[in-house]
Amino acid sequence: MALRIGVDLGGSKIALAVLGPRDEVCWERRIATPHDDYPAILEAVARLIAAAEADVGARCSVGIGTPGAISPTTGLLRNANTTCLNHTPFKRDLEQRLGREVRVANDANCFALSEASDGAAKGAAAAFGVILGTGVGGGLVIDGRVLVGANAIGGEWGHTPLPAPLADELPGPPCYCGRRGCIETWLSGPALEREFARLAQRRLPADGIAACARAGDPDAEAALQRYEQRLARGLAQVINIVDPDVIVLGGGLSNIERWYENVPALLAAHVFSEHVATRLLPPVHGDASGVRGAARLW
Repeated sequence: MALRIGVDLGGSKIALAVLGPRDEVCWERRIATPHDDYPAILEAVARLIAAAEADVGARCSVGIGTPGAISPTTGLLRNANTTCLNHTPFKRDLEQRLGREVRVANDANCFALSEASDGAAKGAAAAFGVILGTGVGGGLVIDGRVLVGANAIGGEWGHTPLPAPLADELPGPPCYCGRRGCIETWLSGPALEREFARLAQRRLPADGIAACARAGDPDAEAALQRYEQRLARGLAQVINIVDPDVIVLGGGLSNIERWYENVPALLAAHVFSEHVATRLLPPVHGDASGVRGAARLW
């Protein structure tokens, strides 16, 4: 099998890995994503691919996981929380820049495919992969195949409303998509940081909030408990519709260990079943899952 490049194009970083015949990582690198600059992002991805191929000494297939998805109607990228990518012919532009075909898929779909193939959800008939990071996304894998959907939005739970909103959660924060109260506005990393700042009148990154909660800070603990309640409601909605065997969390917030103990205990109140058998798991491949799934597009 030829060498395969996988690229995870995130809001804050661009990660690339070259996978060998046995899915071993032969080369990898990360760079910061240029801020709000489509030509600069395109150039950064192209240069990173060129650097990888120069170092491994081979021309590789290229798969890319992006925020949002390619519209089946227009061929343009849409629904990306890196908004400068929206309404651009990203796939066509990169193919012209590289002189070959490139396969592009939603980043959450790539993550879900990776974890369903040989990660936390290996062997599961139905697996839901969740991205909890700068944005919130989801991908659904059924019998080893990504469910893209008729509108190329399969699994996109981040832009559905937060279920069973409480009085103080209405109408919900505004979202870049033009709606209010989307799950992304409640469960992204920035959303957790805003909740803590509201309670504590100071700002910390998500991992700092988790550390403060472990040290007994009441505001940090309150922010995490509210997050867990919202995450449980959001995931219960997925279970009620899809009933997956496994839900795997990815993105930066997936590193907060307490989710995997606390959230399953909260699901029963919202799932239409006398017992919740769905497992909530961390990713086996960590933050490398996105690039592995992108490489697997070939």
